[in-house]
Amino acid sequence: MKGRAAKSSRGGAANSAAVAEYKRILQQVLDNRPAGTRLRLAETLGKNRSFISQIANPAYSVPIPARHLQAIFETCHFLAGEKDAFMKAYARAHPRRAAASGGEPRWRELVLRVPDLGDRAKNKLIDDLLKDTLHKALRLIES
Repeated sequence: MKGRAAKSSRGGAANSAAVAEYKRILQQVLDNRPAGTRLRLAETLGKNRSFISQIANPAYSVPIPARHLQAIFETCHFLAGEKDAFMKAYARAHPRRAAASGGEPRWRELVLRVPDLGDRAKNKLIDDLLKDTLHKALRLIES
């Protein structure tokens, strides 16, 4: 994999410096998040941890599929500046993908009422479980 030139899926050559740049941003975000974020991301994407290592390592030319971006941003809790820098580098690396994506997907809000368990850690576990379940359901619908 490392020896192959980075290419977009549409045949145009990707800007390998920009690919490395957005991967560096992802790597920094992952390094600054709590332990377990990489595993949670792998589970959210339905991939193994080695896939996460490849897409977060600037030394590998494996591009990040556009369909995974929103899940990556949400699971890794990208800050606005991190997301902006990432998307600028992503657009430089894959101009056709960025243009074809048409921007952010449209979302609607669904409010759920859940009991307060009286413990921050338990409440967070329930919140994360519900978010993960929704992401998995959406991936099923999209495939």
